[in-house]
Amino acid sequence: MVELSSVDEHSIERTLNEWVPRGWKFDGVQFAMRESSKRPSMAFIFFTREGPPLAPAEIVPHFDQYREEAEAEAHLARLATPNKEDPMQSAWERLHVLASQDDKGES
Repeated sequence: MVELSSVDEHSIERTLNEWVPRGWKFDGVQFAMRESSKRPSMAFIFFTREGPPLAPAEIVPHFDQYREEAEAEAHLARLATPNKEDPMQSAWERLHVLASQDDKGES
């Protein structure tokens, strides 16, 4: 299943053109609708493929570059911890500090 948060004919076509050449067969599409609009807010495109299950790295390119769960939790905790030196820091100041840090929390 591929989830699209931007739903238009081009994104659907691009998704089909990306996955079908990899051996996946288009199985269907479902749209998530908003009550306030007639346009879909999301689309879920389903594909099937015969054969043994694939490893995650075969399905998602660069799968090995994602963080391990424990490392991801530590990173999120580091981001959520307020600055001890200036607890009244504005959201913009906090974003600026976070943008200047690498993944280890160092500037």
